[in-house]
Amino acid sequence: MSRLKNKVAVITGGNSGIGFGIAQELKNDGAKGVIVGRNQETLDSSVALLGDNFIAINADVTNLDDLQKVFKETSEKFGKIDILVANAGAGTTGTVADVSEADYDKTMDLNLKSVYFTVQKSLPFMNDGASVILIGSNAAHRAYPSFGLYGAAKAAVIFLAKSFSNDLLERKIRVNVITPGTTDTPAFDKFVPEEHIEAVKTQFAGLMPIGRIGQPSDIGKVAVFLASEDSSFLLGSEILVDGGMTYLSK
Repeated sequence: MSRLKNKVAVITGGNSGIGFGIAQELKNDGAKGVIVGRNQETLDSSVALLGDNFIAINADVTNLDDLQKVFKETSEKFGKIDILVANAGAGTTGTVADVSEADYDKTMDLNLKSVYFTVQKSLPFMNDGASVILIGSNAAHRAYPSFGLYGAAKAAVIFLAKSFSNDLLERKIRVNVITPGTTDTPAFDKFVPEEHIEAVKTQFAGLMPIGRIGQPSDIGKVAVFLASEDSSFLLGSEILVDGGMTYLSK
């Protein structure tokens, strides 16, 4: 497949998990470009797997100077951007009774503010007619215990797809959002002791209407669709890629 041949993509959080799965699928369909992350070790290993048409940039997406650097370096290396995937983010836990102000600010900076300014800072370096893909979460639709703040941030991200599309109509830049459910990524390591990870994954799979948890490639294939002309009539849309969890689970 080469629907994205010679298209230039930037994927934040592209060094692992869903972001790397998206980068792989975009690359498989002909795209070239940049993965962005903060962990140099995983940046190096991931970009080696992606091959010569991708580079890695170490940057903090909550730092606006870093974002400016990312898009300037991308443009200098590849030209203007055709595909932007604002994927960087992280699930954070805590109830309204125990989330501190510092935790609140950190969560919102990473999961909402960074998305807003990732898009804003990319615009001078982006081609008219480009595709912007935001990454939501089905935590925006289901009130999972202790994920209320994260879900609220992702609900705002889902709204931004509509708002940004409206703002960018004159440039024909389409903004859509992919909303994953439980996906097999290194994020499990942050919440579950290593010896219990496989059992927890099996438990989650049993709750999923489709009978399995998602893979990063499941999200990546939808990203290819949204990045390509096949989705030219979609803007401000949300695509749930959650194995039926949001609408079909009990």
